Amino acid sequence: MTTQETIELFDKYVIANYGRLPRVIVRGNGCYLYDADGNEILDMFPGWAVSALGHCHPKVVDAIRKQVGELLHIDNTFYSEPQGQLARLLSERAFGGKCFFCNSGAEANEAALKLARLHTAQEKYKYITAEGSFHGRTFATVTATAQPKYHEGFLPLLPGFVYVPFNDIAALESAFSDEVAAVMVEPIQGEGGINVATPEYLQTIRRLCDEKGAVMILDEVQTGIGRTGKWFGYQHFDVEPDIITMAKALGGGVAIGAMMAKDEIAASLVPGKHASTFGGNCLACAAGVAVIEAIEEDNLLQNANELGEYAQDKLLALKQKHSIIDSVRGIGLMIGVQLTGPGSEIVDKCLDKGLRINCTHETVIRLMPPMIATKEQIDEAIDILDGVLAGS
Repeated sequence: MTTQETIELFDKYVIANYGRLPRVIVRGNGCYLYDADGNEILDMFPGWAVSALGHCHPKVVDAIRKQVGELLHIDNTFYSEPQGQLARLLSERAFGGKCFFCNSGAEANEAALKLARLHTAQEKYKYITAEGSFHGRTFATVTATAQPKYHEGFLPLLPGFVYVPFNDIAALESAFSDEVAAVMVEPIQGEGGINVATPEYLQTIRRLCDEKGAVMILDEVQTGIGRTGKWFGYQHFDVEPDIITMAKALGGGVAIGAMMAKDEIAASLVPGKHASTFGGNCLACAAGVAVIEAIEEDNLLQNANELGEYAQDKLLALKQKHSIIDSVRGIGLMIGVQLTGPGSEIVDKCLDKGLRINCTHETVIRLMPPMIATKEQIDEAIDILDGVLAGS
């Protein structure tokens, strides 16, 4: 099919709830995408941070092929080896908790919110989240998302959610009460503009939750599975949460989400209280196992650290050349470039020149390169961005 034929197919049969780029992607390989017109695109924002190992990583592809021939899905009234293996690998790389599997980050966050209510006293029904956050699109998680633009058209939202400014310790302390069941925050706000939590902020959440009998939930949907150079973002901050959620990079491109909770909290999620038909299916979990094994075998945590520093240094050098760049921030391969003006046109022009990046909050350019990327590919991306900024 031609590009236009595919677009016409979508126009006729697919609900138009996405602002789509006029390109049809037909293949991915490593850090590159290829469209139906034969164009090659260097992907520095792969799948909204899903393809952290690049596109079609050989180890993940092999694991999927093998699992497809054995068992695609079995319901959760049975045990399956891939789900148990993945839960062990995740637990060993985090705080030793137990896992609940689902299909997305929103579902993982929904499960975490429900578990916090189940585990705490009946009078605890409030949740504190941070302004600029993004936690998902279900009714509970869109309510947890403290950005008014995501609430439009869905009012009234669910009761019990309290919003405080990100990294504002005084506001956090003021909002806390005996009615709070949980605090949910991202160690680094992704959709909010790559805003990095301070250690003091996260440690204060931990202290207040301990004092008030509340649950500390960290949304690691974007920061988890190595993106920041550690397995989980919280590991940069000398703090241990009660629950973490993850998705995106976990399946290497296959849809999967997970919630991990400390043993004593996980015990409150008993049969009948929550479930997911496709959660923990054999295919997704086999892919997840392969992702973790590939990260370790190829030393990709170290690469994420080294490449992240290299990319930020290159971007800071661009800041000296282009006044539109105000600052550069992030950890590992989760990088934000704060602009002094709108960034959407810059993103579009970069794509025209073969580079995919992203703009969030109108003025923040996001780069989330695959963990397999090389310095040469970072150089290629920076050169394209440099050329676009020079012409803008």
